[in-house]
Parts: sequence; structure tokens; C-alpha cells
Amino acid sequence: MKTLVIIPTYNEHENIGRIVPLVLERDPSIHVLVVDDNSPDGTGRIADEMANQDDRIFVIHRQNKSGLGTAYITGFKFALGKSYDLVFEMDCDFSHDPKYIVKFLEAAKDADLVLGSRYISGVNVINWPMSRLLLSYYANVYSRLVTGLPVKDATGGFKCFRREVLEAIDLDRVKSNGYSFQIEMSFRAWKKGFRIKEIPIVFEDRKVGQSKMSKRIVREAVWMVWRLRLWSLLGRL
Repeated sequence: MKTLVIIPTYNEHENIGRIVPLVLERDPSIHVLVVDDNSPDGTGRIADEMANQDDRIFVIHRQNKSGLGTAYITGFKFALGKSYDLVFEMDCDFSHDPKYIVKFLEAAKDADLVLGSRYISGVNVINWPMSRLLLSYYANVYSRLVTGLPVKDATGGFKCFRREVLEAIDLDRVKSNGYSFQIEMSFRAWKKGFRIKEIPIVFEDRKVGQSKMSKRIVREAVWMVWRLRLWSLLGRL
């Protein structure tokens, strides 16, 4: 099946040149799309150099740092326009290990959305401070209680969609842009009756570069779950 892995980037020059080859070597059907938000550290230039040498690599340059959610929406629209069958979300910082891609491809044979879960078999997170770990874990408990979404890790960003899921969701109506984007996309897929499957992954915090987490992102997630619940009750999904 024709597969696209979308990797949003902002100031990832230390990681982009290493992770893309590791993704591509997992399967010859895989292509990579880098969506770069005009990184001042030259990430976009490195991505262009790789794309010039390998026709399985594509790059989209955006003029401003516009957020994770809009980067993925841009990538989803690209994937649908190019007739990809499977579409991945994946971080550039090696917190998502490319070795799991093969397991995603296997799981996608009988699922419409596959989620890489840090919490389906215990807590599988390495090198996070306890405060960050507790925030993530209880954010997932909170989102599950509010929305009813039956997954253990709704905020994780290592995911694989069948194109039918993305076609069924009105991407222009997806409102969240931070990590709540992950909750919203899975919630919309679940409400439309698509099959969701979680597979266990080990998440390791980045070794180089800077985290994009902020208080604004946390606040957005706190309120977005209630919006999703309300939109569902009103039939607006």
C-alpha cells in the first residue's frame, strides 16, 4: 500500500537528516513529507537537499510557525491529493522510533486508525520528569472521562490513518492546533464509526533540540475536550 509519513518540523536540523532515512528504510512503499515552518536553523534547507537526492522525499515550506495541527492538515491534504492509502503522523525528534512503523503497517490491515500508545501496557515513557509524565497520563484519563473516547493514549502523536478516515473528516472544520489536535482527530474518527486500534510503543524524550510544549497548548487541550463533547451532542461532527 502506498504510504506517506508526515513529519512537521521547526528547528530540527540536528534530527531531520538522521530520521528520514530510518523511516524510508522500513518499507519501499513509504514516502516522507516534511512540513517545515520556516525554521531559522536551516531544517528546511536540509530537507530540500534530501528531497533533491531522493524522489521519495517531499517538502512543504510554510512562511510562519503555525502549529502542529495545521501542519498535519496541510500534510493530510497533500496525501489525499496524491492518492496515498496510509498516512502517518510522526515527530522528528526520535521520541517516535521508526522501528515501530512495521508494526503500524501490520495493525492497519484490520484497523482504520492505529495509535502508538504509551499507556496501553503500563507506562512506557523514558527520560520525562515526573511532572511531565503525570500531566500526560492524567490528561489522557481526563480526556477519556469527558469525551468517552475508548483509548488509553489519546494525546499521542504517532498515528496511522487509512485514507478513508481522512476523506470522511472535514479537515477544514478541525479546530484544535496543539496536542489537543490528536484528541480531536481520534474523536472524530471514532464518532464516524471507524475501527481504532492501539499498539504499544516506548516513548523516549528528545535528546537534542527543544520541546514545543507550552502552557497555551495545555490550556487548549483542557477546553477542547468539552467542545468535542458538546459538538457531538449537537451533531456538529
